[in-house]
Amino acid sequence: MQTSLIVERVQARILDMPTIRPHKLSFGTIQRQSPVIVQVWLANGATGFGEAATIGGPSWNEESPESIHHAVTGYLGPAVTGQEAGRLEALLARMNMACRGNWFAKSAVEMALIDAVARSNNMPAWQLLGGKQRESMPLAWTLASGDLERDIAEAQKLLEARRHRMFKIKIGARAPADDVAHVSAIARALGGKATLTVDVNQAWDGNTARRWLPEMTAAGVYLVEQPVAQWNVEAMRDLAASRENGLIMADETVCLPQDAMRLARSEACHVFSLKVAKHGGLLRTKKVAAIAEAADIGWYGGTMLETSLGSAASAHVFSTLPDGGYGCELLGPQLLVDDIVQKQMEVRDFELHIPDGPGYGVEIDLEKLERFDRSNAGRGTVVVDLGAR
Repeated sequence: MQTSLIVERVQARILDMPTIRPHKLSFGTIQRQSPVIVQVWLANGATGFGEAATIGGPSWNEESPESIHHAVTGYLGPAVTGQEAGRLEALLARMNMACRGNWFAKSAVEMALIDAVARSNNMPAWQLLGGKQRESMPLAWTLASGDLERDIAEAQKLLEARRHRMFKIKIGARAPADDVAHVSAIARALGGKATLTVDVNQAWDGNTARRWLPEMTAAGVYLVEQPVAQWNVEAMRDLAASRENGLIMADETVCLPQDAMRLARSEACHVFSLKVAKHGGLLRTKKVAAIAEAADIGWYGGTMLETSLGSAASAHVFSTLPDGGYGCELLGPQLLVDDIVQKQMEVRDFELHIPDGPGYGVEIDLEKLERFDRSNAGRGTVVVDLGAR
């Protein structure tokens, strides 16, 4: 056992960070993000950071910032304390024994461990994950204000600045006819200068999707994310079988590798939306991506609206994946009023450029970490030092 890589301490805290504008989804409107930041310390003095962010608290899935914090401090932190940080698969097994499910919480701990091990070896995290295959990725932007003129102006401004020419439109909160009219108007305004995708966030049933997807595809949408409920794999398969519906992308339906296998066998989608948190970490993300490659399914680098920490970690693992990607939407840092790193990842010529490390290649600004810490706002103590075991 490498005593220098022994985990000595684990700490978790909840941050509260406002967004620059309301972010409207089918299940609600987000005006604040509350990521959980996990920090680990090793015996050699190295430290690493991880992040788990949810969209709208527990509105997106079963985990909330509070439940993530509780799982880390009560179960997952103790499971890895005293263990060798570099034995990642063994630590994942220990966390699974200590706590079922809680994939977001596990992803934050694993992310911090990988960061600490990479920094101990003065290397970028992508080297531990198999080596990067690209230096940058096309970066999408989400149009989710809910206001047509604002969405169009936002897209045109970002096009002119050469930051984004891929746009995802959040729909599902209004009547389908209104959503389709909204999407069609944006497509006409952009005049083919950008690619468009829509995210229904499970808001439609199968018949609604069958009725309206062809019309949106005809308007210029090429990729449709999670048009029906998570459980409705049969409707996903039916929609994916028809070319007039565009490319169908699974998001909430594909979390674990077992979900990926079920979708591949059913031929229920054309693309997987990969998100490190929902898969339970960087290593499991690669396992889901491997199933996608074997089944000739594309991948898309999704986001839970993380800070630059979680976004950089995601960028590192996405950079190691084979061809077949549809870009990424690691836009969380741009949607938040501030960040927790000293310098954000570079965005230029419509691409997000992968930082080279050490670790995830971003340095945490400890003053900002303290400023956004919920416990410092008088809403409860959430920073826990587990101590060495």
